[in-house]
Amino acid sequence: MNAANPSTQTEASPSRLARIAQARQSLMQEGGSLGTGWVAPWVERSWQRCLNLGLEPSSHVSFAQVTAPMLRHTLEANQHLMEAAHPMLQNLARAIVNTRYFAILTNADGVVVDACGAIDHADPRAHQITRVGTDLSERSIGTTAIGTALAERQPVWLHRGEHFFEATSVYSCAGAPLFGPDGGCVGMLDVTGVDAQERPELKHLVMQSACKIENALVTALPHALLLRLNWPGNALGSDADGMLCLDAEGWITGANPVARQMVPGLAGPDQAVVHVSEVFGMPFEPLFDAAKRPGCPIELPLWSGLRLQAQAITRADEARTLQAGAAPARALRAVEADMIRKAVDDARGNVGQAARTLGISRATLYRKLGQKSS
Repeated sequence: MNAANPSTQTEASPSRLARIAQARQSLMQEGGSLGTGWVAPWVERSWQRCLNLGLEPSSHVSFAQVTAPMLRHTLEANQHLMEAAHPMLQNLARAIVNTRYFAILTNADGVVVDACGAIDHADPRAHQITRVGTDLSERSIGTTAIGTALAERQPVWLHRGEHFFEATSVYSCAGAPLFGPDGGCVGMLDVTGVDAQERPELKHLVMQSACKIENALVTALPHALLLRLNWPGNALGSDADGMLCLDAEGWITGANPVARQMVPGLAGPDQAVVHVSEVFGMPFEPLFDAAKRPGCPIELPLWSGLRLQAQAITRADEARTLQAGAAPARALRAVEADMIRKAVDDARGNVGQAARTLGISRATLYRKLGQKSS
């Protein structure tokens, strides 16, 4: 079956593998500099960091585990991360089950705290890197998606010879860092294959899965109000939303990375908390009032003059939705239908005015009205 499947043609081309080999020789053996396009910039930087650590590409890689006391501390300190990530890891494992790749979750130091998927434990190359407590940091096993994503703070893809050690050139891996509600890096998500074909599209899959984990970490925070944010014209309710958690007094207790890109001035790790009125040009009480009208998004003015649209959700409403077991897609469709109905009613049937209120085009509103009536 694989022979007839065109997707199997995604293996790295001989020219790409040759460029990687030439880059390794130039930098690691001859000490020269690399030209543009030989390898990805983050690969070259990781190689250089490994050389600066005194690592040798031909050295044995032990895949050492941390001590038992350190492992207990690591698992206790990362309990929230593991709980938030576990459902996403299972979904990720299902998506890659037929690719000979599997998923790995580490803490911010690159120590494995969970793994999931079609792991061949009879193969030591797979077993060793998926053991809970194995140190997969750059300092320990050189250039991999794990160590590079944690060092570079960005999603990466690495294939075979792009790994620093010759012993790890059997792996192909994609990784994305994970950021907690305070904006600090809390770990990373990785998919790795052993002697597997190159699948750079896995980088996109890992990025999406990482986003879901980050959102789960935010919504798990104690909070009185959750604000879902997006720019006018974009539908609210997806993983692409910015998320802010507020306490009962309007202090921002956490945010996902998307919100940090949208809203300037949010507190980072070890910084004093910020009040929501410091980032939006309005008092906080109307936000709680808006939560009483779940089908009606509101506009939030940033101090820069830009405006966001927001959906305010109380903690109690979130709990009722979960208890009812409502499917997210159905819940979002219901919210959208209520929002459209109210906008059209408020505009007394004027579709153009309703579309402007919602921040969407007239054509989009007509399409959604057609969906709502079908």
